Amino acid sequence: MSRLKELRKYVDTEINKIEDPDKRTGAIAHLYGVSLAATMIAKKRDLDPEIASMAAMLHDLHAYKTGSYDDHAHKGADLAREILDELGLTDGTETDMICSAIYHHDDKLVVDSPMDEVLKDADVIHHCMNDLSKPIKEKEQARFDKLCAEFGM
Repeated sequence: MSRLKELRKYVDTEINKIEDPDKRTGAIAHLYGVSLAATMIAKKRDLDPEIASMAAMLHDLHAYKTGSYDDHAHKGADLAREILDELGLTDGTETDMICSAIYHHDDKLVVDSPMDEVLKDADVIHHCMNDLSKPIKEKEQARFDKLCAEFGM
């Protein structure tokens, strides 16, 4: 089994513990949607698409497990490190890259490392394109506009 499939199996088990079916469906849609977007963005930018996808699968898991978005990016990075250490899917450098992306993914107005930017951009794509009836958040507008230009949309 590939590393990504093994991680998804773990994440699916955790997400399936969410009792509210609407919240469970939303969590699945968001994590898999961001994962797909991260894969595409990473490939376009000549970065590791598997690492990007793994970061995306874990990026909001803490919030879904606890029901709280309070400091979820920083707490999520800690949870991701625990999960990756437990599963043994990544080496130290890969774990650090994934955890950095998760740690910084909520800082949409700041530019960080290339992989951090992949996760931020993938998150914004999903936020902005998953439900076109919702207005784009002010803190995500400039990033979304830049992504649209990058992808010729």
